Amino acid sequence: MKYRNVLVSLGIIVFILVSCTPVVAPTPTPVPVPTIHPVSPVTGLPEGSDGYPWWNDTVFYEIFVRSFYDSDGDGIGDFNGIIEKLDYLNDGDPATHQDLGITGIWLMPINPSPSYHGYDVTNYQAVNPEYGTMEDFKRLVDECHARSIRVIIDLVLNHTSSRHAWFVAAQDPASPYRDYYIWAETRPEYYGPWGQNVWYRRPSGYYYALFWEHMPDLNYANPQVTLSMENAIAFWLTETGVDGFRLDAARHLIEDGADQENTPATHLWYGGFRLFYKNLNPAAVTVGEIWDDTGSVSEYIQGDELDLAFEFNLAEAFIASANQGNAYSATGQVRLSYRLLPDLQFATFLTNHDIDRVYSQLGADPDKARVAASLLLTAPGVPFIYYGEELGMQGTGAHENIRRPMQWSAERTAGFSTDFPWISLGPDWETNNVASETADPDSLLSHYRMLIQLRNDHAALRVGDLRTITTLNPGVYSILRVSQEEAVMVIINLTSEPVSDYRLTLENSALVSGTYLALPLLGTGTFTDLTALTSGGFSNYIPLEEIPPYATIILQLQIK
Repeated sequence: MKYRNVLVSLGIIVFILVSCTPVVAPTPTPVPVPTIHPVSPVTGLPEGSDGYPWWNDTVFYEIFVRSFYDSDGDGIGDFNGIIEKLDYLNDGDPATHQDLGITGIWLMPINPSPSYHGYDVTNYQAVNPEYGTMEDFKRLVDECHARSIRVIIDLVLNHTSSRHAWFVAAQDPASPYRDYYIWAETRPEYYGPWGQNVWYRRPSGYYYALFWEHMPDLNYANPQVTLSMENAIAFWLTETGVDGFRLDAARHLIEDGADQENTPATHLWYGGFRLFYKNLNPAAVTVGEIWDDTGSVSEYIQGDELDLAFEFNLAEAFIASANQGNAYSATGQVRLSYRLLPDLQFATFLTNHDIDRVYSQLGADPDKARVAASLLLTAPGVPFIYYGEELGMQGTGAHENIRRPMQWSAERTAGFSTDFPWISLGPDWETNNVASETADPDSLLSHYRMLIQLRNDHAALRVGDLRTITTLNPGVYSILRVSQEEAVMVIINLTSEPVSDYRLTLENSALVSGTYLALPLLGTGTFTDLTALTSGGFSNYIPLEEIPPYATIILQLQIK
């Protein structure tokens, strides 16, 4: 690996020197239309409950390959490192409970890139050599599938690296790649959505780059760009067996002058995109990064565009309620998300690689972190966990600080590598790590494992409908989830004090009228029966005399 890194570095130096010389335009070559060869379903992977797609039965885990586990001692995580740690994520045996229990993985960009993060791609049909070979990656996908773990990868559709061969050629106005990007002879008089400069000068004109001068935006008004991306999509679905894509910067795909987000042309393009990838693999999933309000998110999943989109407003609400000890934010937003985003087709999370880590936002308070996890993993939608979130990893400020090495143990380099990691370790790695938390039943890791296991075991927590329950106490959050065969009630005390002055009331639900036993799936105590009215509602129900501080109670309701 070390010799390969030297060769890669020399290659980058040569490429930079070449890119500074006058560009000779390549001979125009039309991009071939991809041949459609539908993908056969992977035998043994779950299909979905109650008629929902497989992803509604999935708990995803976001991995930054560079920071997960280094298998060859060069300080950089790699594909083989993930393979070595798969048993931590899911050992493939439902009867064991020492693994985390996740059933999906999202890999941040794995393509070649000059940047550590990979979001400026230089080749859409190759892997970053620092992470391993294409054969290593294919083996990772196979090993995941053998454990009933599906794999999705980041697809950076919006822009390329300025070192991509397309952009190097595009600087010549006569090049067939010129129209792969957005150019202007004089600088347009407008800025980006958050007031940033988006126009950068080269000798042959100004080019548009929404995020950074070294990430020039692709021009999807040019059909050749779409065909090039379809070739890449076909490669990953048919040649490697990935199960779908996370779409970076999805709302910024096509600009209309100064209108640079959520344009009609963007929505129209995703309609055609969906037809293409569903023809290749009807079971493939797309989840869009739509960093916007819930109403805007809904526009991407109401029709035939994306399968899922991340619900940022709900993530913020969960953290706010956990921080404030008040259910108002979480209750209001989960109800709104459920109403506006159809059929549970939205992705839930707490934080990701662009946001200060949740443990840091919660003041490194393990009790608050536990209730935040409970809010996430009992909610409707498809949950995503950012690697290390289950341990209490911390990180704020610069993105590099949020993407530090996984904390495996209290050994040197936190058990991540035998060499110095590519970046320093985060705070509290000697205590907040897999080894120290695995055997502790009260650890944050144990709490995540228990919640994921319950979600995997109970369809109501995955695909049940939602009713928010009035609690008459701002410190108590409560919901009812009812699937075709099961009803589950969730009660979370968000405060540091025991709560006894609460009464649960619900106007209507899918419960049939009658008396229900309240059987604890999580939590201890003597629980009283619930009486459901003709409407399926109930009034002034007190299942437990006192709810302990920061307690999560999950009750299965069984009619007598």
